[in-house]
Amino acid sequence: MSQLSHFKLLAKYNLWMNKKIYETADTLPEPVLEKDRGAFFGSIIATLNHILVGDTIWLKRFSNHSTPLPSLEYMKCIEYPKALNQVIHPHFNDLMQARYKMDRLIEEFASELTHDMLNATLAYQSTTGAHFNKNFGHLVQHFFNHQTHHRGQVSALLYQAGVNIGDTDLLLLIPEQSPI
Repeated sequence: MSQLSHFKLLAKYNLWMNKKIYETADTLPEPVLEKDRGAFFGSIIATLNHILVGDTIWLKRFSNHSTPLPSLEYMKCIEYPKALNQVIHPHFNDLMQARYKMDRLIEEFASELTHDMLNATLAYQSTTGAHFNKNFGHLVQHFFNHQTHHRGQVSALLYQAGVNIGDTDLLLLIPEQSPI
């Protein structure tokens, strides 16, 4: 499997998982979503906001790639988050709409990637101001891994709140193939 097909699969997984998480979270009242449950970002809504903040930061960085990506033009209009724990959308419905818009953008982004782009170096600045030059393909891998990591936390927080999002394995989206 190529990196390109891998990232397309991860974009599809991102959309599928976020839909499951948000549909499940939407069954809970906002005070339950806002309750500090002792997680790294505290509450369900704060952790969901962090995932969106991380996606925003990385996609804004990716929009500066030497090969322009049409899907990321939109990111140039989005304000850079002030902090990793910033709650961009305190109300769940606003957050859900922003998430779904971002997920469609991520699918477009993944479909625009090329091998040459993934092999290139991306120069970027961290949230603390440090400068880095790293392989773009590895950064895209980190981007998807970051989402998965924090969605696992949200899954546990939702379970603590009394709801279960169901199966979450990437395996469920891997297409069946004919035997050799």
